[in-house]
Amino acid sequence: MRALLSQGLSELGLDVSRAETLERFSSLLLEKNQVMNLTAITEPDAVAQLHLLDSAALLPFVDLTGKTVVDVGTGAGFPGMPLRILKDDFDLTLLDSLGKRVNWLQEVCDELQLKRVACVHARAEEFAMQHREQFDIATSRAVAQLSILSELCLPLIKVGGQFIAMKSVDTEDEIAAAKSAIKTLGGHIVKVEDYTIPTSDVVHRLVIVEKVSPTPRAYPRAFAKIKKAPL
Repeated sequence: MRALLSQGLSELGLDVSRAETLERFSSLLLEKNQVMNLTAITEPDAVAQLHLLDSAALLPFVDLTGKTVVDVGTGAGFPGMPLRILKDDFDLTLLDSLGKRVNWLQEVCDELQLKRVACVHARAEEFAMQHREQFDIATSRAVAQLSILSELCLPLIKVGGQFIAMKSVDTEDEIAAAKSAIKTLGGHIVKVEDYTIPTSDVVHRLVIVEKVSPTPRAYPRAFAKIKKAPL
């Protein structure tokens, strides 16, 4: 796996020496996955490509240096954990609604001696009540439809900040359907960027949304309302 990770990081122009820590994270993930449902992908090279290098592929498109970043619905730590392992010059909040996952992520951060990481157990719409427009960047990977995701993420971002949704490539209709919601929430899609995961032929998509005006105080709504009646 390390050779694959090193090759992928080299293709991205990233620090190849971090491949060892990424491999350790993968080992901890697969070990814990035996007793907790963290990933359906369990073949080591597939984990390297479809989780670790997929997350790393975000870095050429966004400057995290000195930023406050929240990874909404981080799950097993994607994309947040690989971003933290590869770059240590920004503040990261890993946000998830399942306490067991958050506790495991904290254990991993301690094990790998990762700094400037807050592992938070909370629902995104409730977390936004106390942390409204406090982050420079929000990331989210395969959590929900873009219109729903936008209501969970955009309230957290400062005006001038970015929301970056990691999606599959067959999302034209989903993106088009979300434009009205994004505008209502104070955002504007500035770029839709397709990328190939290094060392693979898998193509994924980034939807990059800029926060151009404050989110109205009515949002985010309770999740039941968001899900029942997306903007």
